[in-house]
Amino acid sequence: MESCKAATTPMSTNCYLSTDEAGTAVDQTKYRRLIGSLLYLIASRPDIMFVVFLCVRFQSFPRESHLKFAKRILKYLKGTTSVGLWYPSHSLIH
Repeated sequence: MESCKAATTPMSTNCYLSTDEAGTAVDQTKYRRLIGSLLYLIASRPDIMFVVFLCVRFQSFPRESHLKFAKRILKYLKGTTSVGLWYPSHSLIH
């Protein structure tokens, strides 16, 4: 993924994610690790929250289409490394 082309949006406008029972199954552990990492990023990147939670729904039986969708989020993150929330340590946020 280091040499991939960056995406301008976290998901395409004509994307429809379904259970895809006829699709090729992928390693469930690998998919869950990827989704777990994306869930961790939500604290500082709320712009990916919706698409990450779309991926979360398919953790029990991930397919190739779901992994491709999750990789699209990584491509988006690659192109938007300067975007995010910053929480300074001396702020009064409780």
